[in-house]
Amino acid sequence: MITTQDIVNIASFFTIIAHTPGRLRVRVNPEIKNIEGNLSLEDIENLPKKIDGITNIKINKIIASVTITYDPNVFSPTIWEDLVNNRNIDEISILINKLAKEVI
Repeated sequence: MITTQDIVNIASFFTIIAHTPGRLRVRVNPEIKNIEGNLSLEDIENLPKKIDGITNIKINKIIASVTITYDPNVFSPTIWEDLVNNRNIDEISILINKLAKEVI
């Protein structure tokens, strides 16, 4: 199971490549392999099933990128930028918990 804190930790390894409302593409730092915990790629790919507003997550292991499609009416683009840049984390955590389809 993935928690809100796991999402914050994972995002700290991201650098934004391209971002238009509804679609975020990030580069993933290879150091993410050293993250503590038992998170799997499947856990990350299944986030759309667990959080309203995230429609798809596509992981490209070959080029170390992740593409996230989302509803910009639910998650404003600035939320994603704040998450990747580790800003306003309390506000983001509250939003994610509010949108969670199951307790995370």
